[in-house]
Amino acid sequence: MEGTTLLPLPEGLRMTELRHQENVLIVEVLSEQARVRCPLCGQESTSVHSRYLRRLKDVPCGGQAVCLHLRVRKFFCQNQQCSRHIFTERLPNFVEPWAQMTYRLVQALQAIGLATSGSLGARLASRLGVATSWMTILRRVMALATPDPHSVTTLGIDDFSFKRGRKFGTILVDLSTHQVIDLLPERSAESAAEWLRRYPEIQYISRDRGKDYAQGANSGAPQATQISDRFHLMQNFVKAVEAEVERCYKYIQQAPSPDLKDPNSGQRTSDSDEADYLSGNKQEMFEQVKDLLAHGHSAAEVAKQFAIPVRRVYHWKAREDYPAGEVKRTKRADLLERCEHIHQLRAAGFSNQEIAEQLAISERTVRRWQKRRVDGTINQPRRKRSGSFGPYAPYVLSRWQQGEWSVDRIFQEIQAQGFSGSVRTVYRFVKPLRQDFMPLPHPPPRVTSRVTIQNATWLLVRPSESLKADEKADLEELCHASPELATLSLLAQSFGKMVRGREGHRLADWMKQVRESSLRHIKRFASGLQRDQAEVLAGLTHSFSNGQVEGFVNKLKLIKRQGYGRALFRLLRQCMLHTL
Repeated sequence: MEGTTLLPLPEGLRMTELRHQENVLIVEVLSEQARVRCPLCGQESTSVHSRYLRRLKDVPCGGQAVCLHLRVRKFFCQNQQCSRHIFTERLPNFVEPWAQMTYRLVQALQAIGLATSGSLGARLASRLGVATSWMTILRRVMALATPDPHSVTTLGIDDFSFKRGRKFGTILVDLSTHQVIDLLPERSAESAAEWLRRYPEIQYISRDRGKDYAQGANSGAPQATQISDRFHLMQNFVKAVEAEVERCYKYIQQAPSPDLKDPNSGQRTSDSDEADYLSGNKQEMFEQVKDLLAHGHSAAEVAKQFAIPVRRVYHWKAREDYPAGEVKRTKRADLLERCEHIHQLRAAGFSNQEIAEQLAISERTVRRWQKRRVDGTINQPRRKRSGSFGPYAPYVLSRWQQGEWSVDRIFQEIQAQGFSGSVRTVYRFVKPLRQDFMPLPHPPPRVTSRVTIQNATWLLVRPSESLKADEKADLEELCHASPELATLSLLAQSFGKMVRGREGHRLADWMKQVRESSLRHIKRFASGLQRDQAEVLAGLTHSFSNGQVEGFVNKLKLIKRQGYGRALFRLLRQCMLHTL
């Protein structure tokens, strides 16, 4: 390379002058090639016909635009039989014939276009010192040659969405080289089969459990082993588990409520006893309790003497401050009022768009609120957890019942056990015990009121060794409340270990256990596995999966958001095939 270090030039070109003119760096370059070949017949020639000037755009230097004034020559062809008598000299490693910019500038614009988009790339190029338009950047990206894979043995295939839930395309990934091979503008068995026929060397095809790609693989690549993706297997299984949990929850909620039981005396308390307790002379009891506590009796002893149930840990939560609670109640009342207003306007004949404009909300919110009843179901409060204080709550409660009412001393004790919170957190949880140290007897809440269907599903599906202590307690309570959930827990844990450990040899035994159970949704899932048993067994045996494909689909979504829509599918395919 000749020229300067900042502006290298290929062999045969020499820089003669460098000047600055109107924020543009002008570089005079002279061609000095001794022999030039004819582009048509390949005969070398040294006979010069004439000279002319070419003005080329080059990569910027120091943030300034660079323009090359390249003086090249025309030659006579020495071959008498050649149809081209006069030709211009070629610079194959520097610039194309009749082009107005160098190769390196073209490559820079292509890199900018692949990393951004047309309009954004044009703005970025102007900051870097290159004057161009968004259309030029798109044309340079579209001019890239499409790579053709030589051999594909392991293929991953999946769909992606052009319009959410309306129009789909297909992405194909070489799982061996971790590269996107091609994109298809539709999701159909015919297009997939036509593409697969071009590569008869394919041995493995990883796919989801959809029928389109299954039929396409059977027709286009019958020699390949089809592999059901483990992620989609687990996703379908979780849906079946959730449907089963929802069915079991209905039976648990319809069961009669457990009788109220005094945890200290072991005697059941009827509704009439509770009414007598509420209507009795509580003031006299309170005075007696205060006297006993003042004389050194512990809270547990006082509770046992007066048959007062001690507060259970799952009833215990930090006391809510009055302003925060008032704000929540006010917000909830406003939402209920607005929801009722929507139903009234809808009943009066107004359209969703008119209601949205009148209430200054989105039309999607109007459609969503129409499905809700105005009976308090909107904005349901979430279940509050004790957070980092939860594991230490039983110890603090036992110390409080033993008569230790010094918060600082309790804080020091649990801090020695590993509590990382502040003493203020302990004060918030102890405050309800001080103000309401004698809670009225009430039956413990059902487990279904504390654990939602979604949470119960994940408790059943997640690995048992990853569950925390409170989550294991919730799972045990669920299994105790419903024998079917206990059976479902065993089947879910067994299936999860089989998927994660790729233990396909256990599939037949697992399906036999499902057939012997009474879980109809899991049986329906198992019957689906029976139809695709060969593909499912391969997915539970081989290491291939659609994880790479899902990652490229996520990358494809990012490229879509950059504005590929102006060039439709062709630009999306170019960007996906050439972007690293």
